[in-house]
Amino acid sequence: MICCIECFRDTELKSMISSYEKKGDCEICGAKDTYIYDTVNDNYLAEYLDELLDVYTYKERLPCDYPVNLLNNLSKELVEKWRMFNISEEKVRELIINICKEKYDSESKLFIEPIGILELYDKDYLEKNCILKTHQWESFKYSITNINRFHSDHINTEVLGKLFGNMCSEYKTGTILYRARISDESGYKSKDMGAPPPRLISAGRANSEGISCLYLADNIDTTIHEIRARDLDYISVGSFELKKNIKVVDLSYIENFSPFSTGYDLTWLAVNIELLKKIGKEISKPLRRQDSILDYLPTQYISDFVKHLGYDGIKYKSTLSSDGNNFAIFSEKNFKCNKVEVYHINELEYHKKKVK
Repeated sequence: MICCIECFRDTELKSMISSYEKKGDCEICGAKDTYIYDTVNDNYLAEYLDELLDVYTYKERLPCDYPVNLLNNLSKELVEKWRMFNISEEKVRELIINICKEKYDSESKLFIEPIGILELYDKDYLEKNCILKTHQWESFKYSITNINRFHSDHINTEVLGKLFGNMCSEYKTGTILYRARISDESGYKSKDMGAPPPRLISAGRANSEGISCLYLADNIDTTIHEIRARDLDYISVGSFELKKNIKVVDLSYIENFSPFSTGYDLTWLAVNIELLKKIGKEISKPLRRQDSILDYLPTQYISDFVKHLGYDGIKYKSTLSSDGNNFAIFSEKNFKCNKVEVYHINELEYHKKKVK
């Protein structure tokens, strides 16, 4: 079977295929004259995928009371949990059998039956190796909101710190980021484009009330979307130049995350990957008028922990702009607003999504 680089989403697997510089036409997705992998004559992907498959146990070998909600089929797991492919689950199932031929011959039930991760049912393992130990995100949220706000025992900080250490991005002096404020036609001056003074700072996803945090974006369209500009509004957009090298925890990294690029034990990673996605999703949620400041407590806790580790901020995906990223910068002294430009919003485009 001939597959190609376009069949894969995983950056490491794509890089491996392109490095062999073998070109042809893909039997799976139909791409022409592209980098290909021949499951009959090539075998370098098998060892990586076999190692990932070793994380899983098929249903027959799992405890009889293993939770049904933790079961999945292999192709769905590879597409949804690991975001490894750009093709349908049906095609993934056929392709993975062909790539991992020896594995299939010895453990065919792994490819056919529902599968699970045995360690997700091992309380001792979870206590030592999972971000939330044996807890769920909702129980962490309830605990930090209603029981113990400052000293949660739900988070395994050693595990979280280890994961964040592999999600660090460095930004060099001179990097330009943007911040927008709704204004009048004359706009704001540069000195008024930073974070508000402490007495005026309200709670946000990455900061508690009264604690300064400079929210920036990597392009102008994103920062305008983030402030919910309306039709005919005037917008002041400040360009902020980085004055020193900084390191941030990059939660947008999860979007292109590859299990083969970290050097971590894959079972350990599998237990934590969904929680990492949850943290990234929660901190990326746009603020809504009906939100209570208590809703921000879980992500404020995570943000404070990132600051405690010595990082300069957090980068996360914007959910209001398809190609933008936001930054929560802990110290605005690291940036200088060099100029402010005023924009007039002539037209807005609304997109709706039916929820029921």
